[in-house]
Amino acid sequence: RMETDCNPMELPNNTGFEEDSDFRDFEGTDVKDMRLEAEAVVNDVLFAVSNMFVSKTLPCAEDVAYINVETRERNRYCLELTEAGLRVVAYDFDQTDDRLQTPYHETVYSLLDSLSPAYREVFGNALLQRLEALKKESQS
Repeated sequence: RMETDCNPMELPNNTGFEEDSDFRDFEGTDVKDMRLEAEAVVNDVLFAVSNMFVSKTLPCAEDVAYINVETRERNRYCLELTEAGLRVVAYDFDQTDDRLQTPYHETVYSLLDSLSPAYREVFGNALLQRLEALKKESQS
C-alpha cells in the first residue's frame, strides 16, 4: 500500500481515520473524548470477560479514561486508556496505584490475553465460530 500525504478534512466521515490517533490532533478535526474510546473497547470484548465498564468515579478526560474489568477467573483490574495504549493501574475497580509500573498494550486484546487464559479461550472460540460461519456462507 502506498503512503500518501492527505488532508484529513478531505476524507469522507466513514473511513475510520477518526479512530486513528495520527489523525486525531489535526486542527479542525474533533478530538475524541477518551470516554468514547473506552466505551468502544468495552463493547468489543465484554462477551469474553465477566464484567467490564468505564469507571464513573475516576475522572475521564480527552487524553485518559479508566476501565474496570473482571476476568472470568474473577480477578479485578482497573485499566488506564491513553494514547500510549492500555495498562493495568490497580488490582481492583476504580483504583489507581502510582507504584504499579505495568507495561502498555497497544490493544485490549493483547492486554486481556496476558491477564486471562479464560478470555483467550472464549475469544478464540468466538473467532473459530465466526470463521466457520464465513466458510458456510461462502459454500452456499
